[in-house]
Amino acid sequence: MKKSLNKLVAGASALCLVAALGLASCGGGNASSEDKTITVAASPTPHAQILNEAVAPVLEKQGYKLEVTEFNDYVQPNTVVDQGELDANYFQHITYLNQFNEENGTNLVSVGAVHYEPFAIYAGTKSSLEDLSEGDKVSVPNDTTNEARALLLLEQAGLIKLDPDAGLTATPKDIVENPKKLEIVELEAAQLTKSLEDVAVSCINANYALEANLSAQKDGLVVEASDGTAADAYANILAVKAGNENSDKIKALVEACQSQEVKDYITSTFNGAVVAL
Repeated sequence: MKKSLNKLVAGASALCLVAALGLASCGGGNASSEDKTITVAASPTPHAQILNEAVAPVLEKQGYKLEVTEFNDYVQPNTVVDQGELDANYFQHITYLNQFNEENGTNLVSVGAVHYEPFAIYAGTKSSLEDLSEGDKVSVPNDTTNEARALLLLEQAGLIKLDPDAGLTATPKDIVENPKKLEIVELEAAQLTKSLEDVAVSCINANYALEANLSAQKDGLVVEASDGTAADAYANILAVKAGNENSDKIKALVEACQSQEVKDYITSTFNGAVVAL
């Protein structure tokens, strides 16, 4: 009787083990399926457009499904990735990412550069820089890195002079020469195109300019020089939470974004307003 009971227990244990292995196998299959979906936070233009129209077809050939969530600000795309809600984001340059990490305690890393967007000064109430008068208003983005970029562009245009030591962290306090006494109006980047009726000129991020049907090449009064440090400092990147950069799906995403198919799409679609790297 005791031997029979032992055999019965052993048999039941074996069945449980087989069942557990079967469930584990099923679970593994589901995990593998989930790993074939890549979720990315992006600004609508040009980032989400590039992802949906050019990157998704490349990934589909490799068995991956791309899901893009659009955001209209420069904060949420980083927080949702840092919190693990989405796999990656594509909306920012490396200089902004580094500043964001420092200011917010996030732990995001770049996994690859995709393109560069030339920054430009656009006409507001004044149609040319020669028309600027003393005390005219000039709107610039209010986040640290893009504000510095705008001020460097104003310096490139000969409108102001900055402290040489300010570099990529320049603020209006670093302006050492301002012959026309221009008033620097700091606004959230998304509001810059809306400010054009109220300011003489505006320094606008390329993605928001594109959304307003403005092109740096066609409409820009002055366009950021692409030589020097600009393309490196302001290259738009894919970012992920640190520790996830070596996953198969992130590697697939990077490879797709940097593929020749995507480069050709960027070149033919944006006519120089977005430059593939």
